[in-house]
Amino acid sequence: MSLIIKTSDPAVKTLCKVADKEDIATVFDRYQMQLPQCGFGSLGLCCRICYKGPCRVDPFGEGPQLGICGADRHTIVARNVTRMMAAGAAAHSEHGRHIALAMQKIGKGLLPAYRIRDEDKLYRIAELLDIDTLGKEMLEVAYDVATKTLEDYQNQDHHKGCHWISATLPDKRVDLLSRLGALPHNIDATVSQIMARTHIGCDAEPKNVFLGGIRGALADFNGMSLATELSDVMFGTPSPVVTEANIGVIDKDAVNIAVNGHNPLLSEIICDIARDMNDLAKEAGAEKGINIVGICCTGNEVMMRHGVPLATNYLSQEMAILTGALDAMVVDVQCIMPSLPQVGNCFHTEVITTMDENKMQGARHISFHEQNAVETAREVIQCAINAFTRRDPNKINIPNVKQTAVVGFSSEAVITALSNLDAVDPLKPLVDNIVNGNIQGVALFAGCNSTQTVQDESYQIIAKTLAANNVLLLATGCGAGAFAKHGLMNQQATEQYAGDSLKAVLTQIGDAAGLNGPLPLVLHMGSCVDNSRAVTLATALANRLGVDLCDLPVVASAPEAMSEKAIAIASWGVAIGLPTHLGTIPQVTGSDVVTELMQEGAKDLFGGYFIVETDPKIAGNKLVEVIKAKRQGLGI
Repeated sequence: MSLIIKTSDPAVKTLCKVADKEDIATVFDRYQMQLPQCGFGSLGLCCRICYKGPCRVDPFGEGPQLGICGADRHTIVARNVTRMMAAGAAAHSEHGRHIALAMQKIGKGLLPAYRIRDEDKLYRIAELLDIDTLGKEMLEVAYDVATKTLEDYQNQDHHKGCHWISATLPDKRVDLLSRLGALPHNIDATVSQIMARTHIGCDAEPKNVFLGGIRGALADFNGMSLATELSDVMFGTPSPVVTEANIGVIDKDAVNIAVNGHNPLLSEIICDIARDMNDLAKEAGAEKGINIVGICCTGNEVMMRHGVPLATNYLSQEMAILTGALDAMVVDVQCIMPSLPQVGNCFHTEVITTMDENKMQGARHISFHEQNAVETAREVIQCAINAFTRRDPNKINIPNVKQTAVVGFSSEAVITALSNLDAVDPLKPLVDNIVNGNIQGVALFAGCNSTQTVQDESYQIIAKTLAANNVLLLATGCGAGAFAKHGLMNQQATEQYAGDSLKAVLTQIGDAAGLNGPLPLVLHMGSCVDNSRAVTLATALANRLGVDLCDLPVVASAPEAMSEKAIAIASWGVAIGLPTHLGTIPQVTGSDVVTELMQEGAKDLFGGYFIVETDPKIAGNKLVEVIKAKRQGLGI
């Protein structure tokens, strides 16, 4: 097969040559096989929501202009993108529900494998949610917090917004969203209503459909917020830790286990149990025992809490197996390639699914339930040890590519770092440096990897452009993985790429925090579900300045947006007031009505809007100009 690789990662390039030699198809090969891709689909102009079709609208005006039912291009496009928002909201909020239900059981003493690791944060959340804690035991408070959180999935009062949105966004933003009818009252109901209104013969007014999608995107934000905050309570709020990233973290002298997906409930226990089973791995011949590595957002979760090295991000997850030294890949939910078992079968690697609602053909399934977490973790690790004994030494090919990364900058960790400069008023140094221009603004990088772009490249180009213009950089998810793998999450990157005033501020904070140098160029804030951390920080700034989020010199960028979750994230980013860059063209351009609504229409309604730009150099400069305009609007 022809070897065409769309990646900037040298480790991936090396392993793609291994795949080509062994005639193993990877994601890059499958992308080439799909070319040319469907032009109707890329414009959002195909409809498959009933069996009269599928229907396609001709973008040139020469063929059909209406679907069989009479839906035009604008209705079809609006329905398609809105359904993507609903799916994204369902994915993140289901993750959050799983965490909340587990905490509820912890509160009842039913899950001895788990405990509350951040009691202080538990009580802060209880106060945030207006829960009375007087005279209550800690576990009772945990139960009450989880129970009130679960009301966001159950409340039937349409006039009452979800608890977590109301508790985490500035009052000005909540009031605006309420007036627009965009506040979700119930995550499940919001997702259900989107699916109902986009059924054949229902809502056909494009703007109305799209605004329903925005409500779904805000339900996504709600689900992400509660998932992140409750995870911190259960597993510990991240603080900075030094680790490594890229494929070179896989060790030929160890039993290598990759945890992949998004839900930390099992991976946390695997990290604990691996220490107990280390001697068993050595007895099997692994000189260095057990080596846990991360992939995707489960990797981000254990990286920021345990310092577990990150092997890779979404698009190159197959490459971990191609090293010939990965003994098991343990997956939970979301962004997991169905190709993994087929690639694993070319080696000795055990691909293990763990969630009953997320299985794959050809994989071993070990069913995970929290009450049996320890037993499940032991079984998974034993499978990896057994697989280690079946390794073929001639197939081992681990690229010597890895970078130092400083990760784990939760919003609390950022405030703690700032408190070293001003213990009484930790936000003051940040506010002062934004006002005086030492920090021009803040940019949040989120999103995925996509074969539509060169893997990781746009992240690097845009980040370097913004950093040179003294913009503070935050990152989550596979975007954070891109920066970690390419050496942009360490002090050396700050020295090399940050503008003079940004470098000075990061150095001042880093020295005060005892780092003997600056903070890293890009602050790692967690997995993709943790985008709410950046919003927490932005909300604190907005409240401090007495403005709305849309007034701040804060932008977001998803240079390789790919999944339905990414569409939901970008959409709630716009809804809370952030100018949001997309580096892949969304499947909406077949409708000028929807395209205009996402840009100028959204700006008029929310203050946030989409900036679609595939050239990363141009995108970086556009974001700099947006930040300058925001500063001018604030008179700073």
